[in-house]
Amino acid sequence: MTRPSRPLSARARILGAILTVTCIGLAIVGSVTFLVQRERVLTGVNDRLLAQVERLITVAGADDGAADGAGSGATTASEDLRIDDFASVEDYLYSAVARLVPARNEAAVAIIDGRARYQPATLSDFDISGNQQLIDRAIADTADGQTKIGTAVTDQGSLKYIAIPVSMPGDPQTGIYVRAIDLGAELAPVTAAMATYSIAAIVMLGAIGFVGWFVAGRLLSPLRDLRAAADAITLDDMSSRLSPQGNDDISDLTRTVNSMLDRLEGSVDVQRQLLDDVRHELKTPITIVRGHLELMDPADPHDVATTREIGMAELDRLTRLVDDIDLLATVEGDGFTMTDVDLAALTARIGELVAVIPGHVWSVESFAEGRIEGDPDRLLQAWLQLADNAAKYTPEGGPIQLGSRLDASGAQLWVADHGPGIPPASRHRIFRRFDRAHLKRSVGGSGLGLAIVDAIAKGHGGQCVVTDTSGGGATFTIHLPPPTAVLPAPVRAGDVVLQREAAG
Repeated sequence: MTRPSRPLSARARILGAILTVTCIGLAIVGSVTFLVQRERVLTGVNDRLLAQVERLITVAGADDGAADGAGSGATTASEDLRIDDFASVEDYLYSAVARLVPARNEAAVAIIDGRARYQPATLSDFDISGNQQLIDRAIADTADGQTKIGTAVTDQGSLKYIAIPVSMPGDPQTGIYVRAIDLGAELAPVTAAMATYSIAAIVMLGAIGFVGWFVAGRLLSPLRDLRAAADAITLDDMSSRLSPQGNDDISDLTRTVNSMLDRLEGSVDVQRQLLDDVRHELKTPITIVRGHLELMDPADPHDVATTREIGMAELDRLTRLVDDIDLLATVEGDGFTMTDVDLAALTARIGELVAVIPGHVWSVESFAEGRIEGDPDRLLQAWLQLADNAAKYTPEGGPIQLGSRLDASGAQLWVADHGPGIPPASRHRIFRRFDRAHLKRSVGGSGLGLAIVDAIAKGHGGQCVVTDTSGGGATFTIHLPPPTAVLPAPVRAGDVVLQREAAG
């Protein structure tokens, strides 16, 4: 199976997009600037050529309009050079060529009877007297006796010219005054400026590409770290984390991924611990049942009955263990149905339920007046579990108190027993799975009750803590966060004592 080719990296695509947009922008700006400057130069060239018409006026055809924009602006004769002062066309053109000195990048020639006769005596290396292509073009353009402006591409380059025919009554000669401007030389500054601009743009693109490559790499480094961390994470080692840098969106993504990895690691650790605990706890009943079955005498009815009772008892204990494990998994994975919970009604309900637990004197010491946000069924389940746990460790016939409070710090649901108490050194582990304050199992149970209570409390954003009870014993309190709305101050109701005579 062939491996698909590796696509362009995000870093290269980002940089390519930036350079493309930058290149298009620079090209548009350069093109517009070049066209505007070029048009300005061409307009100046046309104005310079049209100015020649005002200084050279023919006797015949003075009212004729010049083509290509010469128009009626050529009808006024110059005060410095009047055609009436000359006897022939040749004299007139000679004097005109001598007096009208071409400017830079300009050249002039006087054509008489189809031949170039006169040219200005200047030091300019731009000479059109030998440019037969331009001369033939000027003769052809002025055959109708009108002034013409045009552009000719010759061996000397692209030339912008004006051809002005000259004639005089009584003189059979025909003359043409031609003034040409070298467009290449005129546009050379514009071209040089565009070349400089192009070089600067290329250098700028290179600088943007160089800086952008490192900036994009810096911004995308968390993604590379994320890929490396994802490759390094296994079920055996989930400790890899990303190093958040900065305070931008990608840094937020880094922190979010780290939080996700923390949750995943915690979930895997919890599952691994649960499997280890389940494996350890299930070994005991399985070993007991298997051992009695192996030692049982099938021929002895009494031995069979005894083994059966032991096996049923261990299987019942195994069933309770599995049910508690399932309940704990349900609580830890449950999203909880959060609603407004009336603490007074919840306290009254727990008082009704614990009253049927035999062997103890139950009393509800306080009622909290107010509401909190929570799952009433889960809170009731956790509270009942604390009551059941208190009943197991309180001597038969002993009192057990419970109640609720609500203050600025939040709500507290508590149960106080008068059993042996819990040593301070053991309080940190009693909420773990299959853990007890005393190593010796003095009471039955799976060891998951307090773990279930702690899971429910944490699911509500709170915690379960244990303190000493006045007179001996332990008080378990579920602390819940305060409500978002302002609630009435807690009111302590009169003691409600629910008593039931101890059994037997």
